[in-house]
Amino acid sequence: MKQKLSVTLDKKLVHEILKALSTGKFRNKSHVVEYAVKKLLEEENGRNP
Repeated sequence: MKQKLSVTLDKKLVHEILKALSTGKFRNKSHVVEYAVKKLLEEENGRNP
């Protein structure tokens, strides 16, 4: 189950998210952020050296 979350991001970062969306790899902005957070947590936990 997903939970709604509100975040505030730098304008340049939002622009980069929109660029990532244009590649067709992601469904929406939430998908981009969810993917990025998962990758960060994997790296932080040593799962993805």
